[in-house]
Amino acid sequence: MKEKYDIILICNSANSYISFLPRLVGTPVAINVDGLEWQRAKWNKLGKLFYRVSEWMATLFANAIVTDAKLIRDYYKKKFKISSTLIPYGFRTDKPETVDVLKKYGVKPKKYILYVSRLEPENNAHLVVKAFEQVKTDYKLLIVGDAPYNEEYISKLKSTQDKRIIFTGYVFGRGYRELQSNAYFYVQATEVGGTHPALVEGMGFGNCILANDVPEHHEVIEDAGLYFSTRNNGHLTTQMQYLLENPDLTAEYRVKAEIRANKEYSWKTVTKKYEDLFKKMSNFD
Repeated sequence: MKEKYDIILICNSANSYISFLPRLVGTPVAINVDGLEWQRAKWNKLGKLFYRVSEWMATLFANAIVTDAKLIRDYYKKKFKISSTLIPYGFRTDKPETVDVLKKYGVKPKKYILYVSRLEPENNAHLVVKAFEQVKTDYKLLIVGDAPYNEEYISKLKSTQDKRIIFTGYVFGRGYRELQSNAYFYVQATEVGGTHPALVEGMGFGNCILANDVPEHHEVIEDAGLYFSTRNNGHLTTQMQYLLENPDLTAEYRVKAEIRANKEYSWKTVTKKYEDLFKKMSNFD
């Protein structure tokens, strides 16, 4: 509060309870509310209530609300009768030429399927593992991610007898970009949330995308990927097998995904939208 800033950007509605403090000294505040966290199964009743109250506080205390998906924007418009600025996530475009992390896990370029997420039930890593166990292929499945608060769930995931499935834990930086750049296709199995950064990154790195058939993913991918239904038993296995048996089609979707990502989710586009918002909030000419 004692420092002089033009704008303060707060991320996640959970932090909205402190957003009134900078305004006491005349500093404008924008809040990127992120997704609808109260929908996540990991939160108990108190946690869900906290997030619902936080959403309300964000609309009360902030000068501007930023949403990362049309579905989130429409939710705030309908529930709180407020307009927000739609600014999606961006992705890095630099593809590493190294394959060190691939060598570490014993996989070759375009010979593995990639899944990236926090390992919690609503992100459906268990469905991906179960589906892949039924796929006929010598390709590997790399499960990237972790969650220190979900030891029992992760233990069950790792109990699979399928030696083709590799759990890497967290992978960051260049190693993460290596994995995203060299996958045969990428699986996005999440149920809830807004725009998922890993999905945008997967598209930006030129992955063929196989995504859970939910509105959030359709908004991001549109027709630049394939979908599967968690309500249709065996559908994920079928779609995986289909992509493995049709490399030409998989290559076509890689191109489509990268084109869409560069058009809608480049950091140049995202940065320009933030700059426009901040200039408006600061009353710059």
